[in-house]
Amino acid sequence: MKLLRYGPMGAEKPGMMDAEGNIRDLSNHIDDVNGSNLSDAALAKLAALDPKGLPLVDGNPRIGACVGDIGKFLCIGLNYSDHAAETGADIPKHPILFFKANSAIVGPNDTVVMPRGSEKTDWEVELGVVIGKQAKYVNKEDALDYVAGYCIVNDVSERHFQANLTGQWTKGKSCDTFGPTGPWLVTKDEIPDPQALDMYCDVNGKRCQTGNTATMIFSVAEIIEHLSQLFTLHPGDVISTGTPPGVGLGMKPPQFLKAGDTMELHIAGLGTQNQTVAADR
Repeated sequence: MKLLRYGPMGAEKPGMMDAEGNIRDLSNHIDDVNGSNLSDAALAKLAALDPKGLPLVDGNPRIGACVGDIGKFLCIGLNYSDHAAETGADIPKHPILFFKANSAIVGPNDTVVMPRGSEKTDWEVELGVVIGKQAKYVNKEDALDYVAGYCIVNDVSERHFQANLTGQWTKGKSCDTFGPTGPWLVTKDEIPDPQALDMYCDVNGKRCQTGNTATMIFSVAEIIEHLSQLFTLHPGDVISTGTPPGVGLGMKPPQFLKAGDTMELHIAGLGTQNQTVAADR
């Protein structure tokens, strides 16, 4: 099942993608695609609906972030062995955790706006994991039971802010629009193995990132296990699980985004994002 949110920013409605690629409205059944509606029982009720009996959404509406009211936006750094190698970093012993501000969250096709003073804005295609039920002290063998589904995240990063503004990575990760999320929340029944997903990111039509979640240092299950030992994960929390090689920072010489550039991000089974880059004025 592919759940989504459509409409103007801040006024999105819940929807479902039918087998023909049409958006069907879910407003008569749930108020939003958010933590309150991501339990196994709630998702089972939605899955039992006949999409053809739901109102058809006309036109080509804006697609919002696929989860509303995200609680925590958790991100894992240097989680692909080949990406760690391209940046010259050591393989971490434990998952590297940082946060994105929720004000960074936008839809999958919204404009990415480089902030004033940006020198090194970069792209990162990542697998997003959406938590469906409260998780505390979970072991990795059971960890995927706590997942509602998966999505694409572009972990847009300003490398100068990240590395040179004295502080933690969050400074370079949390700029407005730096968290495109979606287009869909694909429920876990459609993704039987989150460690076998091909992904790519094209910049201006050129393939920059090519990867597969099989090369993660810490699997989705291991990440959930680790985080849940530190704090409670709640329904609607999103974990962005790291990026494969091919980011601008790792190129020789490094290459970064500029106004007018385009990005296309894709993960098998999870759809495609498309963004244009603009400069803040």
